[in-house]
Amino acid sequence: MRYPTVEKRAKAFNGVSYVTVPEDSVFLKALLFELKLTDPDKNFVEYRDSCSRINKTSVYALPTGGGDLWPVLAFQKSGLIYVCLPLVEQSLKPRPPLISISGISQAFAVLSGLLVFINSSQKNEAEMSAKVGQLPSLLMQACPLGTPLDTNLNGLLDNIHVSTNHTQKQPVWRISTYKGKPQVNVCITEKVKSMQYDKRDVADMWQVYGTVTCKCDLEGATSNVTVSLNLPANGSPLQDILVHPCVTSLDSAILTSCSVDVMDDSAFSGPYKLPFTPPSDLFNLCYYTSQVPVPPILGFYQLKEEELQLKLTVNLKLHESVKNAFEYCEARIPFFNRGPVTHLEYKVSYGQLDVSREKSLLVWVIGQKFPKSLEISLTGTVTFGSMSKEQPVDPICSGSTAYVKLYFRIPDYTLTGCYADQHSVQVFSSGKPKISTYVQESPGQSVYLGVSTEAEEFIV
Repeated sequence: MRYPTVEKRAKAFNGVSYVTVPEDSVFLKALLFELKLTDPDKNFVEYRDSCSRINKTSVYALPTGGGDLWPVLAFQKSGLIYVCLPLVEQSLKPRPPLISISGISQAFAVLSGLLVFINSSQKNEAEMSAKVGQLPSLLMQACPLGTPLDTNLNGLLDNIHVSTNHTQKQPVWRISTYKGKPQVNVCITEKVKSMQYDKRDVADMWQVYGTVTCKCDLEGATSNVTVSLNLPANGSPLQDILVHPCVTSLDSAILTSCSVDVMDDSAFSGPYKLPFTPPSDLFNLCYYTSQVPVPPILGFYQLKEEELQLKLTVNLKLHESVKNAFEYCEARIPFFNRGPVTHLEYKVSYGQLDVSREKSLLVWVIGQKFPKSLEISLTGTVTFGSMSKEQPVDPICSGSTAYVKLYFRIPDYTLTGCYADQHSVQVFSSGKPKISTYVQESPGQSVYLGVSTEAEEFIV
């Protein structure tokens, strides 16, 4: 599908250096050559396959009569090629780094939506042809004038055959089918991944990953919503913010903070305003990361091997700044490259310990709260039988190399302090909507404890 409006904007950005998009047949021939899908007898082509030109991404430059067409995103899946040429809102000479081009992530999102749509409940060629026939109507709604607003094509299917007798004037790509009480739901979910080694020469690692999910049930096609994410005075700034294509504008300060660049000392603490035109279905408004000062649960894990026995010690401490109210909390202690657990002697200061049905995993059920001391411990001796084919094998976790993995969920709480209340959501539409906001620490915080800890925490 071509968008003349996008081609016109690209020409305005590049002037005389603009490379015209060729006819479909010429474009396809150049693409197949670049993907090595032509000339099967020609295994090596100097221009394409030399060591001086190693492509590590799915972004290609296609040689055409008027120059190289770049950046072309393309990948293969189930016998089909998914391809998109995104708009780069700056000059292409010199070529800007891919990470600075917002159109790249938008194009990947659109292609991913196409992939999901084409492969959902598709049984034969007839169904495939029917789905392909629906694409023009769906893309008109998902990408009006070439600007991605929604990538969930399956969610747009219900809007294709809507009656055109609307009482309100609206563009064809903004068909609204919702009738009922207006409401907006916003949910902030955070997941922390942490690895703790308890070694001087190995640094512990942890980071928070957040997702803001929205569902807007609003009548009319001209509705616009603004969600503001806020932090308390001592909150941890949000970084690496990626937004849904429906977001219409962003403050440049939101995009500058990056966790990858160690030289980046920018710290924008909000509010993070995200204005958008809402899709009809549930969608992820944005993703972010954050570096909180400490992991939520600190841990220590020690193993001592004596013949067919293992003596283990696990100490856990909930940080005093973390809300002590869990939906659930448990620690899993797996054993690899050993026989089944035949005997277990243990002592726990809190909670209860169970052996899995497979006899290769200990599950320490901590429950919904830590004690007032915020510290708990487990000591025990585990005896193993002879190794069998049913027992788990791992090439790395051999000998005293092992880990404990924590799983927990904390409702109505985020580690960063990020929140969105009813006053943080503005809705520009007819009627006064009901606004609901939620926050939660997601399941599977991973803490790997060190021999090694989810939320996720690994304690190694």
